[in-house]
Amino acid sequence: MIDEDLYEKVRALSFFRKESISEIIRKSLRDWIDKRMSKKEELILSAKDEKELLEILASDEFIASKDVKSALKI
Repeated sequence: MIDEDLYEKVRALSFFRKESISEIIRKSLRDWIDKRMSKKEELILSAKDEKELLEILASDEFIASKDVKSALKI
């Protein structure tokens, strides 16, 4: 549920951009998630099964990408 004022704004944008309200909301949510999701959360959400998820949570050894690139001389 969204408040009426927000709905009216997105409805108007939808009309002007010739884009569905659903698509505008999907894009907004994707952008919001991309900007706020941590690497750990991303790994956890991408785990394929419970075993992999538990291994990720148990290891909790996350290394910055710059450190990995340095170690691999990339």
